[in-house]
Amino acid sequence: MGTKEKIQNAYIEYLLTEGKQPASVFIFAKKNKMAEEEFYKFYASFSAIEADIWNDLFSKTIAEIKSQEVWEQYSAREKALSFFYSFFELLKSKRSYASHSIRSFKKGLKTPIALSFAKETFNEFSTQIIQEGIESGELSERKFISDKYVDALWLQVAFLLNFWTKDQSAGFEKTDEAIEKGINVTFDLFQRSPIDNLFEYGKFLAQHAGIKMAF
Repeated sequence: MGTKEKIQNAYIEYLLTEGKQPASVFIFAKKNKMAEEEFYKFYASFSAIEADIWNDLFSKTIAEIKSQEVWEQYSAREKALSFFYSFFELLKSKRSYASHSIRSFKKGLKTPIALSFAKETFNEFSTQIIQEGIESGELSERKFISDKYVDALWLQVAFLLNFWTKDQSAGFEKTDEAIEKGINVTFDLFQRSPIDNLFEYGKFLAQHAGIKMAF
């Protein structure tokens, strides 16, 4: 176990036993028998530790699912489902910490600092699978809208994290159900629909019948 991981684990243990962050880096370092400058080699603050812990959870999940032999055969929808199921399975190992951290998030639309790096990692992953879905024809490319698909998937992350912290079902079965329903509905919206056909027909009429259309 490297020093970085030791610092993370020590921080989690302190947070869960004391119910709050250490008063200072000096106190934290002394308690864990390390020099203060050793801490700063890896982290500038306790907030940076939290952001790194969350980012590691997202990165490990993505690395794990991409290593599976069936990964390349998955559709974009299946890849998203694979991520969410695997992520929340991994999150069980840090249930106490994750719940504590999520409760500390400030309400609002702004991404919590603790999830800042994780969001970048997730958005990069989402952009890739969405682009693959558009190229394969699985997903519909819509002007001004398809760029927002990534944001829609991040909203699912936010919703499901909050849902999971309140889930009291055995094995978090309700969370699995919420993942299935939420991701499937989201990808249904990403796919071609009768509305797309209507727009295409409108464009056809505009081009061939001299009708002026505002799109």
